[in-house]
Amino acid sequence: MNKINFPAEWYPQSGVQLTWPDCETEWEPFLPEVIECYRNIAHEIAKRETLVIVCRDKEQCLTDLEGIPTENIIFKEIELNDTWARDHGGISVFGANGEKIVLDFIFNGWGLKFHADLDNQITKQMFEQETFQADVIRKPMNPFVLEGGSIDSDGEGTMLTTRECLCSLNRNEHMTQEQIDAFLKEQLGLDRILWVNHGAIVGDDTDSHVDTLVRFCNKNTIAYVQCENPEDEHYEELKAMEEQLKTFRTKDGEPYNLIPLPLPEALYLEDYRLPATYVNFLIMNGAVLMPGCGAESDKVAAERLQAVFPDREVVTINCTALLSGHGSLHCVTMQFPEGFINA
Repeated sequence: MNKINFPAEWYPQSGVQLTWPDCETEWEPFLPEVIECYRNIAHEIAKRETLVIVCRDKEQCLTDLEGIPTENIIFKEIELNDTWARDHGGISVFGANGEKIVLDFIFNGWGLKFHADLDNQITKQMFEQETFQADVIRKPMNPFVLEGGSIDSDGEGTMLTTRECLCSLNRNEHMTQEQIDAFLKEQLGLDRILWVNHGAIVGDDTDSHVDTLVRFCNKNTIAYVQCENPEDEHYEELKAMEEQLKTFRTKDGEPYNLIPLPLPEALYLEDYRLPATYVNFLIMNGAVLMPGCGAESDKVAAERLQAVFPDREVVTINCTALLSGHGSLHCVTMQFPEGFINA
């Protein structure tokens, strides 16, 4: 290994982080339904690998998990604002000499939309509590705001991201897109960044995180949200995104194998459209956990993902409850590569 490597999500994992909801978080109005969803996610993860749960109160968390085996679960009691582990979680890379490095970028509540002072300290406190076997935890010298949901790696030097998010206000507007591109290439050991210029999911607070729109399944395959209904408010933006994806090329100069995942039919909480998307799946050891919403399209999306991941079990988890918080399954999880977690 002769340079920094940002591993793909399908790289063998040592564990997955969840940050647990409680009555002091924004989930309070929907807490029973949200806890049930977290239980289901936790159960599927702990079957297959170590689960690290960051929580305010371990005893309350154990009560929430009653009936679920906890042998593969590590609890870390840390103060928190919210539970979106994908975005406040550390980003794992391998150093030029194989060192295990957890990068701790600034998390500021998706461009100062929400309080995040406690969440921004979670990765540091996990390191201090000896959660990681990583050689070092590092905050980049440049005070850079970056959420894990805004980036997706193929493990071979190519990354997907969206211009809408990384160039948005209250994140890194002191830098141009070209400067952001160069900085992330240096920090993450990238050869190139594929910037997605279109696409948005109504109800998403993140300014178009890539993990709601476009994801690598392997180095030659990209899954994406497809809208085929011209009457849907998403149609024009997602169609423009689809056309741009057709122009993307692999490092070998070949078109990507594009896997369309249907946009679920509109779901509403009162008059608010919920940001449902099947692209917010988690790849883990032996499985792909896909967020479902109880729609007929759940089966279509699962079948298409199963064809792409023949060696992994595609497990659909109803995540409708999470949509009330403007996110879904991938948003609440953060994976760590093999060797990074002290089991």
